[in-house]
Amino acid sequence: MSGRRWYRTAGRYATLTVLALMFVFPLYMMVVNSLLPPEQLLKKANFWVSPGDALWGGYSTAWNDGHIGEYLGNSVVVTTLIVAGQVVTAVLAAYAFAFLDFPLKRTLFVVFLTTMMIPFEVVFFVNLDTITDFGDLPLVGDYVGFDTYGGLALPFLATGFGAFLVRQAFLSLPRDLRDAAALDGYGHFRFLTRVAIPLARPSIAALGLFAFFGAWNQYLWPLVASTEDHRTVQVGLGFVSEGSVDQVNVAFAALVLASIPLFVLLIVFQKQLVRGLTAGAVKG
Repeated sequence: MSGRRWYRTAGRYATLTVLALMFVFPLYMMVVNSLLPPEQLLKKANFWVSPGDALWGGYSTAWNDGHIGEYLGNSVVVTTLIVAGQVVTAVLAAYAFAFLDFPLKRTLFVVFLTTMMIPFEVVFFVNLDTITDFGDLPLVGDYVGFDTYGGLALPFLATGFGAFLVRQAFLSLPRDLRDAAALDGYGHFRFLTRVAIPLARPSIAALGLFAFFGAWNQYLWPLVASTEDHRTVQVGLGFVSEGSVDQVNVAFAALVLASIPLFVLLIVFQKQLVRGLTAGAVKG
């Protein structure tokens, strides 16, 4: 390796290391602050806590007295509904725009994509009125009305970005695959489930991750559309912080507990995320 190339490589790694430390340091401090005594935490900045001095009681307090376990359970249910809804609707819409021929196909796809440009705040009160009206209906109101899991998930069960992402993955598939499947007697549903979805799995997995992160981090909609029984973790963190003014470490412990699912998914599915983002980059 030449000297110039070595310096260039070293510079890249040094830059990446600095950027990584910038992102990791706040997370590290969050964990450290969750293990420090409140009086020590309020006096000065602390960058290290010895294992012998670590106070793990903040986590049990956040879980039991702060009800973080209940908030996490509510977030898991709502997030699962949103992820499942977005994946199903995105796959079906993407298949239609990629493989089916119908009038005004391109125009409808453009209209479909424009939904991504509409801020959620614009339709916020319309959605709130909708789930409130659903609550007055027999049977339906018990599942998709105000302060229900279905009501929290309903406005987010479809996304234009998801349809675009999966469509790009479908368009990257050879057209001959569809023709060969048709000759073998494969209908649209059979081709979708046995050929298209397995080949577009990285993009679908990436969509699932994006949907999970977006649903898990929601704050405004769960705050307004739910009460204590269906309060999600992001809303619950605010109540934990308010009730732990004299126990700052408990609030940090709650933050750590709420972040664990995100870190686990990101670490486990990081390869699928990268592959999914680049799957439709060549053709489309």
